[in-house]
Amino acid sequence: MKIEIVSDPMCPWCVIGYKNLSQALTELAPELRAEISWQPFELNPHMPLAGQNLREHLVEKYGMSTEQSDSNREHIRELGTKAGFSFNFADDGIMINSFDCHRLLAWAQEQGKQNALQMALFTAHFSDNQRLNDRETLLEIVNQVGLDRTRGEEILAGDDYRDWVRSEQQRLHQLGISSVPTFIINDQYSISGGQPADVFRQALQQIQAETVGA
Repeated sequence: MKIEIVSDPMCPWCVIGYKNLSQALTELAPELRAEISWQPFELNPHMPLAGQNLREHLVEKYGMSTEQSDSNREHIRELGTKAGFSFNFADDGIMINSFDCHRLLAWAQEQGKQNALQMALFTAHFSDNQRLNDRETLLEIVNQVGLDRTRGEEILAGDDYRDWVRSEQQRLHQLGISSVPTFIINDQYSISGGQPADVFRQALQQIQAETVGA
């Protein structure tokens, strides 16, 4: 089974959804196996390099009050804990433009390290409050997952993978995808949002049955 995850490293629901998907796949193994890839989506393509305080960003973009923001964080924390991921929201946490992260993820896919890099980015941003708009931080993460730091530095300093990320984003836009996470399965089906493991399991079972019966 082919599963493309349209995602942004800035999206907490993306890591929750992925962890729940992973649980469902574990429960369905070995009868069902999946090949997973991560596809680029920028939540804030016009965000300046310096980024913006996360709470300020949510107020501006979604009109959230401080109380609503705190409630939302607690809800995400609880769902993360249930899924096996630790969210550690900090008052100085920031929202950034993730374009360079997506360029590194495109490279990592060629090296067979995409999933490892994606999870390391999620952990750095949501658990460790690291700045993913800082080049040195990104290079440390690249090295951490076993990718070549020198090559990563070349990518960040140049234009490699820019055109690929842009074209892939355009493809996904033409498919009508406007939110993340979106899970595209076998190029035909989609599941949106950070769904519980039970929802993923039932959907994957149904898709597999339809595929076998076709």
